[in-house]
Amino acid sequence: MKRILCGMLTLTTLLLGCGSTMAEGTASGHRLLYQGHGSLRIVTKEGKVIYIDPYAGEGYDLPADLILITHGHQDHTAVNLIGNRNDDCRIITYKEALINGEYKTYDLEYARVEAVQAGNNRNHDIRECVGWLITLSDGITVYATGDTSTTDQMKELGERGIDYAFFVCDGIYNMDPEEAASCAGMVNARHNIPYHMAPGKPFDQKKAEMFDAPNRLIIPAGEEITLE
Repeated sequence: MKRILCGMLTLTTLLLGCGSTMAEGTASGHRLLYQGHGSLRIVTKEGKVIYIDPYAGEGYDLPADLILITHGHQDHTAVNLIGNRNDDCRIITYKEALINGEYKTYDLEYARVEAVQAGNNRNHDIRECVGWLITLSDGITVYATGDTSTTDQMKELGERGIDYAFFVCDGIYNMDPEEAASCAGMVNARHNIPYHMAPGKPFDQKKAEMFDAPNRLIIPAGEEITLE
């Protein structure tokens, strides 16, 4: 166990290697690996493996049960990195999750997955982008904004008691750290985490520190935490 001071919040995190070939939950709960850029991997306490926007970093060896894609840009859609998939692995993209303005919800045995609003006027058509709100079996929630700026739905999400929220903050194709921090204030999660900080870079410490949000948690690329 290693205790890390991340921005304004101290969190006990469990650092685990990415090279394991077994998807095992932990006694204390689910694990989340920030692979870098906009890429996340969740291993549930039941041992189910969820990948979100595969592209950056390592840790793609665990057999996938679910792959979620927020939009069609190449830095979010490297599904080919996940060659190891269980027979019943599902791939859910924005195309299935957003149809004629209706955002879909998927009730799986180990998680409830909701597509939510995402997009902006810069480079991300709101009709072709989603964020993901994942509720795990014990009620812990993870929100990945996807590529976006402020959306109308964020205030509503603030009433959901979200535990972990990831906010894009590159300031080029999406909102900058200041706007992302404002969104974090609306969403009001227990832990607000900056990601997708700079094109071509898995992580940018300077940009992460510019994300001046309440309950800020900075997770460097390649680090795995226990969700609790």
